[in-house]
Amino acid sequence: MVQQDRTPKKVFVLGVYASAVHARWKKDGKTICTALAVASEPRIFWDGNIDEAKEIISKIAIPKEAGTLEPAGEHLNGPSAKVLDEHILGALGFTRADAWLCDLLPETRLNSGQQRVIKEIYNKEYKDKYGLNEVTIPARPTEFCNKERCQEILSELQESQASLLILLGDIPIAQFLNEVATVPYHTLQEYVDLYGYGNPTDVEINSRTIKVLPLAHPRQIGALGFHSKAWHDIHKKWESEIVNTLIINTLIH
Repeated sequence: MVQQDRTPKKVFVLGVYASAVHARWKKDGKTICTALAVASEPRIFWDGNIDEAKEIISKIAIPKEAGTLEPAGEHLNGPSAKVLDEHILGALGFTRADAWLCDLLPETRLNSGQQRVIKEIYNKEYKDKYGLNEVTIPARPTEFCNKERCQEILSELQESQASLLILLGDIPIAQFLNEVATVPYHTLQEYVDLYGYGNPTDVEINSRTIKVLPLAHPRQIGALGFHSKAWHDIHKKWESEIVNTLIINTLIH
């Protein structure tokens, strides 16, 4: 998935990898899987639109005896996008229209939980029995951004004309920023120890100085599944403080 609206933007957001469209798989009135990854999201940082989810899932043909697929629960499709809109862009006074969105890896990948469901349930109990397709979505890698991909992202960053670069979590710092700029940190924690959470700093990237703002990954910010309470709390505190500042500035001006 790539940015569709390529007009100049105020902010460039760099995530890790594309999310999936998730379906609830039911058979004989019982739920076999609450969130089965069935396709890559239709656009970057997809918001989980229920009509789009229904349309995508309706095109997946499975034998009647294998059960039915329907959109997963609201919190299982597009949760990262909702966090981005409400707790990152919104907190800073931006909307989607102000943002150029990008991922290190523009295709979806399977996390460890999804791989386990496929291996222990889908493959063992259902695939051969009902003649279902082999799962072709690759597993989550350790390298998300090689040198070639870094150059592609640099080109997008330049095209966007954004003056603020938001990095979501440790991986964009380590695998993109550290490859294209000289900075004294490799993780979000190291950044916070040096500059504090939510404080942007000037960084020279590709012969241009830009504000860089590393923040926690949406999983942590939105308390999505297994997450760090510490990062959730520190972002919540920052969000409250910055929103109050924006309100005060608005009232003054």
